[in-house]
Amino acid sequence: MHDSDRPSWDEYFMTMANHIASRSTCNRKHVGAVIVKDKMILSTGYNGSIRGAKHCTEVGCLIENGHCVRTIHAEANSIVQAAANGVSVKGATIYCTASPCYNCFKLIANAGITRICYGHFYSDDRIYDFAKEIGIELVDLSDLELT
Repeated sequence: MHDSDRPSWDEYFMTMANHIASRSTCNRKHVGAVIVKDKMILSTGYNGSIRGAKHCTEVGCLIENGHCVRTIHAEANSIVQAAANGVSVKGATIYCTASPCYNCFKLIANAGITRICYGHFYSDDRIYDFAKEIGIELVDLSDLELT
């Protein structure tokens, strides 16, 4: 096998984020996230309910202002998972199947993650201005053909 036959690192990790999204327990949107540093996976997350609470797939979504608030977003879950296991994500890249909402973007920034790769734009243009202001690289990978 030649290197040209292998997926790029961005393709590889975004494919994993897509696979992780299949664990989502909110049918409104399946989102997955992978935090990576030095080509090693530090943490993963998907959108789902509070640990130990019933999931949307069991009891339905809890909707406020058009959003399900029963779930914790994939990006937040991946950061919390790293923290719970004592893993620093400072200087890492996060691969998300959708661009982060503004609240998740703030968590990503304050966790020290310096690069956000996303599969499609989700909801909030503010992330572009703030990313530019604070030096976080945003990478749109929506054109990747993932397997």
